[in-house]
Amino acid sequence: MSMNNSPNIFLDSSPTRFQVNVINESHDNTVLSQGDPDLQHHEETSFADESNNRLRISYRPRNRELYDNFFQNGDAAKTDGSLHPYDTHSNTYYLKTFGHNTMDVVPKIDYYRNTGSISGVKMNRPSLMDIHEQLAKNIAVTSGTADKFTNADGTTGEEAEHKEEQIKGGFVKFGWVKGVLVRCMLNIWGVMLFIRLSWIVGQAGIGLGVIIILLATMVTSITGLSTSAIATNGFVRGGGAYYLISRSLGPEFGGSIGLIFAFANAVAVAMYVVGFAETVVELLKSSNAIMVDETNDIRIIGAITVVILLGISVAGMEWEAKAQVILLIILLIAIANFFIGTVIPSNNEKRARGFFSYQGKCFFCVDYLDQHKFDSSIWPENSTHIFLPPFAASIFAENFGPDFRDGEGFFSVFAIFFPAATGILAGANISGDLEDPQGAIPKGTMLAILITTIAYLAVGICVAACVVRDATGNLNDTVVSGMNCNGSSACALGYDFSSCRTEPCGYGLMNNFQVMSMVSGFGPLITAGIFSATLSSALASLVSAPKVFQALCKDNIYRALHFFAKGVGKNNEPIRGYILTFFIAMAFILIAELNTIAPIISNFFLASYALINFSCFHASYAKSPGWRPAFKYYNMWVSLFGALLCCGVMFVINWWAAVITYAIELFLYIYVTYKKPEVNWGSSAQALCYVDAIDTALKLTTIDDHVKNFRPQCIVLTGGPMTRPALLDITHSFTKNNGLCICCEVYTGPRKLCVTEMNRGMATKQAWLTKNKRKAFYAAVAADSFREGVKSLLQASGLGRMRPNTLVLGFKKDWRDATAVEVENYMGIIHDAFDFEFGVIIARISQGFDISQVLQVQEELKKLEQERQALEATIKDSEFEEGNCGIRGFFRKATKLNITKATPRKGTF
Repeated sequence: MSMNNSPNIFLDSSPTRFQVNVINESHDNTVLSQGDPDLQHHEETSFADESNNRLRISYRPRNRELYDNFFQNGDAAKTDGSLHPYDTHSNTYYLKTFGHNTMDVVPKIDYYRNTGSISGVKMNRPSLMDIHEQLAKNIAVTSGTADKFTNADGTTGEEAEHKEEQIKGGFVKFGWVKGVLVRCMLNIWGVMLFIRLSWIVGQAGIGLGVIIILLATMVTSITGLSTSAIATNGFVRGGGAYYLISRSLGPEFGGSIGLIFAFANAVAVAMYVVGFAETVVELLKSSNAIMVDETNDIRIIGAITVVILLGISVAGMEWEAKAQVILLIILLIAIANFFIGTVIPSNNEKRARGFFSYQGKCFFCVDYLDQHKFDSSIWPENSTHIFLPPFAASIFAENFGPDFRDGEGFFSVFAIFFPAATGILAGANISGDLEDPQGAIPKGTMLAILITTIAYLAVGICVAACVVRDATGNLNDTVVSGMNCNGSSACALGYDFSSCRTEPCGYGLMNNFQVMSMVSGFGPLITAGIFSATLSSALASLVSAPKVFQALCKDNIYRALHFFAKGVGKNNEPIRGYILTFFIAMAFILIAELNTIAPIISNFFLASYALINFSCFHASYAKSPGWRPAFKYYNMWVSLFGALLCCGVMFVINWWAAVITYAIELFLYIYVTYKKPEVNWGSSAQALCYVDAIDTALKLTTIDDHVKNFRPQCIVLTGGPMTRPALLDITHSFTKNNGLCICCEVYTGPRKLCVTEMNRGMATKQAWLTKNKRKAFYAAVAADSFREGVKSLLQASGLGRMRPNTLVLGFKKDWRDATAVEVENYMGIIHDAFDFEFGVIIARISQGFDISQVLQVQEELKKLEQERQALEATIKDSEFEEGNCGIRGFFRKATKLNITKATPRKGTF
């Protein structure tokens, strides 16, 4: 950085400036610089501390016209891409600071993508040498060239590719409200809200019912926080829970839980459809229009419903989203209708069915007050039919405690309710269809959990405060004078439901699943709400299951399932996945029992939530450099608590179902581990493995040597390990595959060629060792001579206590024919090893260790075989296209023939 305070140079006389030199890398600048030596002094730019903060540039008299094309009126001229000329990523200028040209390219995911990934083609990063050469050439850089570093909008790599696909394909993308909030609310407000919530508070009471709702909310809230943290940690593609878990914990956990989660969503379709069918059958029953019987009617209606939902889903995400918005409006109206109905005074028919509103008329209040030690003098003499608001609280008090029946308990009731809270991943499951998944998933998911939890609590408390547990529905079951109520709130309000203790009744919280329809201001609206809640949840699950399954199949973790990876249409709809989900849902619909289906999927969802929470904890605990979530409102220990809570709840709900779930997950985990899919997603398991290795290596340095623990740790001069495998085998024979073994290779010759060849072969040769199950590392150096290279290896190899102590090399067979320098270098290596206190092993076999010539012949034969297969494929294609008719087919055949003729002539040189 040049500093010149001459008044002829700077237009601004401010003494305090940050100096930056602007480089023009155009041909014109190069020519002028060669013609006039003064022009090689770069123009100096000063950022003055002025009130207007304008960029002031000083020009030398002879080269001001050089910059007239780029700066006008003291401001930087804009390029075609509307990019600032000091943007080093996208403009033809680079800042020259401290004497160095800087060209910092924005990291692109394409450079780090796994070779076998189907998300895109892996690109090779430019090396430091390439960048230096590019700067040395000083070639002209146009505005279009900058696109290879970054796009004009700042997107890079996979994001830019994804955005381009959206533009070309006409993708339908959703914001956080329609894509996440609406979808999550509809999926959470499912069949349980209108059909089972009254039964749950009837069994558990208001107190334990609230605890059940809050316990489920605790699980989902912690999972929502973990989901938000993972979703904001990087670019999120389609796949929902599977994508989040697999990219965090790796394909083993992701592949196992992805299959389970997709299956759970498919079964959830059946649960919601059965809930819908139950409501329809209740309506048919009230109208005496049962087709066969209640169970078979549920199956028939459920089958018809799932076919209709399948048609809506196949029509596309846009139609499905429109249907979701309509269903949400109906659902909100139905919920409001319920709350309005609770404050409307009930009539005789509703009171006979157990609904007394918040206010009731007290019959025989004096008797009731006497029994409960109240002062009856404050009440008028005619105490019958007195308006008595406190007796609304008597229902609340009566229903506050639990009254478990039919073998039900706290956790069995919780198992039935928990699926009502499992819709929190409905938005994340379609992450590939969101405009901004990183912003939409946290905001929409957490807000949906808050709103739905408040609604569940309010509905549960309100329905338990105005409806008794048992009612006969008989208008004549009123109390008579002198009857002892025994603390029954229904008796105090004028009705005798004592017969329900000896024989089953059809109404009340415990007996009637359609309580909310009776309580509401307008019953048909609740029926519409039930339809809306069940159908919307079923629709969301019917969309989620194929999306998750398609993402799993695309990653090709289970090769047999790759058939379902194919999508159709502009939104890449998984039609095959829809059909598979349809058949799974249909099979569970035939069960036709809601309380049987609900616990089945509870364990599957809980297993998924446990792994999501554990993923967040594990990524935080591993301290991976790639773990930088934008969502800060999480804690790794809270996530761990959430994972343990999910596991504990699984066993408490149903221990044998939990064992089966874990057995399936373990089987799939072992299967994926055995198959070893060729994917590398930078999981937190890899990060933790590195941290553990560093900690163990450091711990090893504190352990003193002892003769009983001595191990030979060898540097083996194999060159490429595949060229001298016998030498490596001999080394393993005395290290017993437990000692440190480093296969070393020395490159000699021109430095640039050596470094290029060395870097190119590093991964390949280490992969050969891994593939052939050789416990060894590969290391290579570039040096001026073989001896110098070995000397570098002897000094620098190893880490801490894991340092080599033995040199293994082959006997030099050609010592008679070799030059004196080569023999001297060979002997010098042995002396150097002794100087560095290494043991030396010289191995010798009659035929020698080097098999590089054999490998070369095998490589040539392999290439010939590939050429033969390619030629056969070309001939088959030509024969296939001979069936094409018309002038187009004629030209195709002519083109193919020309190409086929040209190829042999090329190979003759």
